[in-house]
Amino acid sequence: MSFGHEHHGEAGGHHGHHGPRSLPATFEAPEIVSAWRTRALIVAAVAIVFTIPFAFSHEGKNHILRAYLMGYMICFSFAGGGLAMLMLQYVSGGKWGLIMRRPLEAMSRTIGLVALLFVPIIFFWKHLYQWAAFPTAGAVAQALSNHAVTLEQAMTLNAKRAMLNPTAAIVQTIAIFALLWLFQFLLNKWSLERDADPERNTERSYDRWRIRFENLSGPGILLYVILLTDGAIVWIKSLDITWYSSIWGLQFLVGQGYAVLALGILTLILLSRYEPIKTMLRTTEQHDLGKFAFAFTMLNIYLTFAEFLIIWSGNVPDEIPWYLNRIHGGWWVVCSADFAFHWLIPFCLLLSRDLKRNKKKMIWLTCWMLFARCVDMFWLIEPNFSDAAGNLHITNNIGILAYITVPVAVIALWVAYYLTQLKARPLINLNDPHVEELLEPEHAH
Repeated sequence: MSFGHEHHGEAGGHHGHHGPRSLPATFEAPEIVSAWRTRALIVAAVAIVFTIPFAFSHEGKNHILRAYLMGYMICFSFAGGGLAMLMLQYVSGGKWGLIMRRPLEAMSRTIGLVALLFVPIIFFWKHLYQWAAFPTAGAVAQALSNHAVTLEQAMTLNAKRAMLNPTAAIVQTIAIFALLWLFQFLLNKWSLERDADPERNTERSYDRWRIRFENLSGPGILLYVILLTDGAIVWIKSLDITWYSSIWGLQFLVGQGYAVLALGILTLILLSRYEPIKTMLRTTEQHDLGKFAFAFTMLNIYLTFAEFLIIWSGNVPDEIPWYLNRIHGGWWVVCSADFAFHWLIPFCLLLSRDLKRNKKKMIWLTCWMLFARCVDMFWLIEPNFSDAAGNLHITNNIGILAYITVPVAVIALWVAYYLTQLKARPLINLNDPHVEELLEPEHAH
């Protein structure tokens, strides 16, 4: 069996063989995945140990809860975004999707875990959301008289109670995860059935499964956008009950694509050191995935800046305080870092064709993008609270460091489960016409 020679460190290298490569002997995940899972669990355990002292610091428990929400939303981005990207691949087709399909399936199968991780938020959400702390008109009136809420907050709490109250939030959350679980279950079930199809590798089999996946994924993408918008409003936007945004759900959707592509590309490049991905991942597909990540980075910049520009130029008193809370005091440093980390640096680096083809550099860049996504989520969550202005002073409030340890613990636990799911299935879906194309020699320079 012959395999193409791969230039890991060169940007534009091409394979030195003249004919198509042969299929690898096995398509099972390499044993190194089990080692990665063990390391992730160790990281989670260490992060939990370092988090414990923060519970005894000033406002430490509140910071732990907020940091948990941050880590949770990152994990939801991977699980829900992985499902959305999987459906997008089935609708659009292409070799980039075949090579990433099994990592996306593994991400989508973590939806059950992410739903379970939401339970602690339900038990403590009165410390996060005003609509949970003051769920009735009487409670809101009492809070207003005690100066626990402002008049605007009180009026908004009463106006939005139909959607934002504990019972409605639980019902919406259950509906969101039930429908997402149903879609991931069908897509993952059919994926195995397609590989086991007695007529596999025939045009009839290809067309039958393609139509089935497209018929589910097309409406599924639309439904996912609606569900994500609802979830993003309930879980994040309502941290500031007075905040309104017409593109909030779309911003989260693009942010999820940004994070999922970073994690998916990182997974594939790390796996490309071992079979079967070593044979199946060509420089062409890696370059295509890099361009896709670049597109999401540009769209992320456009949506975020467009919303800021419209609201800032409008200068409406009901809208602009959301941004003022994120640029006053030390938060201007975080805002600037968010812009540089999340958008400017990835945008400039992904302009390079050679970088997108270089495995080592793409490993560093995708890790940076994941870190930047965490910084952005911190910027979205923490300034919603009244004590946020002074929380950046670590000497006075060491509990703010929980925003490092708690998300690391939550994300590491999710990564361990993701790797478990990744190891559960062969890494390539063989009953697909693009498999033969992935074995063809490359002619790009």
